[in-house]
Amino acid sequence: MSGIFISFEGIDGAGKSTHIDGLATAFRAQGRVVTLTREPGGTPLAEQLRTLVLNDAMDAMTEALLVFAARRDHVIRVIRPALERGEVVLCDRFTDATFAYQGGGRGFDWNVLASLEHWVQGGETFLQPGLTIWFDLPPEVAAVRLVGARVPDKFESQPQAFFEKVVAGYGRRYAAATERFARIDANQTPEDVWTDVLAAVRQSGMLP
Repeated sequence: MSGIFISFEGIDGAGKSTHIDGLATAFRAQGRVVTLTREPGGTPLAEQLRTLVLNDAMDAMTEALLVFAARRDHVIRVIRPALERGEVVLCDRFTDATFAYQGGGRGFDWNVLASLEHWVQGGETFLQPGLTIWFDLPPEVAAVRLVGARVPDKFESQPQAFFEKVVAGYGRRYAAATERFARIDANQTPEDVWTDVLAAVRQSGMLP
């Protein structure tokens, strides 16, 4: 596949949405076609599953299975075709989020998640982002940023201890694949965060 696949990761309040739009603009300025998408979601079916995952009570295994079902549809219908067309795919969360939230936050079995990852993202080639930008932010800072921002979903309503486990889950994924990750200090001004994001993408060679 000739396209570029970049995922954006981090807890809510870390600033992903602001900078994913900025990076899309930077790639388009270079003449690239950009597909902006998100997880869970990205297709009509996956968006329906997103609504269930974010709002309905269920155990960690059910959450994980629904997220990976949504991901499978997303990969087949959106991500792989866009990459095969040579597009830039910028995805607001991907599989690292499942390890962080269901594995870290919920305490679900890491090995089962790894098996699901290979089943869902496998095929002729294993699909993984070429670059994952992790907006690393202390949960207490994220909580302050999100006060009054919107009606929280069931994850955003979790206590700080949950998000500390989520951040630890991200840290575990980062430690296992440091060559794929760009770890960004999200506890800076938006301008400084953007500078770091742009530098990371340029250092990867993906953006001239």
